Amino acid sequence: MRKFFRHAAAVFGAAALLLLGIVGYYSAVLPDFYYVGDDTPFIVRTALNISSRPIFSRFREASSSEGSIAVNINDPKTTMPGITHRTLMLFGKVPIKDVSTGEVKRPSLVVCGQPFGIKLMTDGVMVVEIEKLDDRSPAAECGICVGDIITSVNGENVTTNKKISEIISGSKGDPCTVEFRHGNDEKTATLRPVYCEGSYKAGMWVRDSSAGIGTMTFYDPESRVFGGLGHPICDSDTRQPLPLSHGTVGEVRITGCNKSVKGDPGQLLGEFTSALPVGNICQNGDCGVFGILDDEKTDLPQGITAELGFRQEVKEGKAEIYATVEGNTPQKYDIVIEKLDISEKAEHNMIIRVTDKDLLNAAGGIVQGMSGSPIIQDGRIVGAVTHVFVDDPTQGYGVFADEMYASALKAAKEYQ
Repeated sequence: MRKFFRHAAAVFGAAALLLLGIVGYYSAVLPDFYYVGDDTPFIVRTALNISSRPIFSRFREASSSEGSIAVNINDPKTTMPGITHRTLMLFGKVPIKDVSTGEVKRPSLVVCGQPFGIKLMTDGVMVVEIEKLDDRSPAAECGICVGDIITSVNGENVTTNKKISEIISGSKGDPCTVEFRHGNDEKTATLRPVYCEGSYKAGMWVRDSSAGIGTMTFYDPESRVFGGLGHPICDSDTRQPLPLSHGTVGEVRITGCNKSVKGDPGQLLGEFTSALPVGNICQNGDCGVFGILDDEKTDLPQGITAELGFRQEVKEGKAEIYATVEGNTPQKYDIVIEKLDISEKAEHNMIIRVTDKDLLNAAGGIVQGMSGSPIIQDGRIVGAVTHVFVDDPTQGYGVFADEMYASALKAAKEYQ
């Protein structure tokens, strides 16, 4: 009997340690704040893999404040009267952590999937290459690095390649005072130009703009805001996000598609159909490009409308994306959401796999230019495609739609 109790105690202790480990894990990875719709119960779905067998854990509301007030999705964390406090429960029995939720009126958005053209001017000029001139590099000598943003030279604001070249060349070799951003730091340095090939130069190459094609994710008819790409526009050389001065979006038509193959992601080929912009870019942010469309245009995005889905409502399994691989009319394609990460520090929110034979035949899976293609699950827009796996173009990353929508509204408000 004693042996039985010792064995039982050991099993109980191991189970308790396992439970504590599960609680600690979820407490660390689950967010402290959630958006909650006014039409559905608050449930967080996630999965824990043990011995390759998924154990689905359901978290439900255990307690909440009474008489909560709906919050503004623009900035819910600072609108305290609209915050509801809840406790996440494992299997409805074991408390995980206390969290806050903001109740919002679930918006209905136009599901896009149409390609759009992007023209972006940088705030300052980005240094994309440092070079030596007669064994000297004036830029490197004064501490300027690739990826830095030069904002002024000799007190004059610089926003174009031409402007900074004119100032450096006109210095006649005199020292120049350069103000620039290095990461989050504002710096000032003295640059001494070198005479080379008939003019004075700084020994650096800079970029002041970018243009390309992406996919629009959603459009809100009420606010006229749009979101697209699902990731920031980055410089092609430095791979760093370009600081936005101003930008516009325009109409494009897809003229072809280079299929993705293992080791070589393909791309959509397209052309602008008009020189006139149809909207302004307000933000080049971490989770996409956001702006406001011109309400005087008669050809605003058309398509199905879908309610916004919140991250805790997304589940692994079947879903669809809307993408355009020919012309300018999006088509629906089948995918599977294979993995989710709803933690606040997640580098990528989801991993998806294309299963639709038509898209695999037409594009080989995901190609460059499809970034921003909306992801639909259970009739709601829950995310957007962001990246393709180079080694397996049938797979890619996605970002949650609630984060994109909140960023879009905030960017539009700041812009206006």
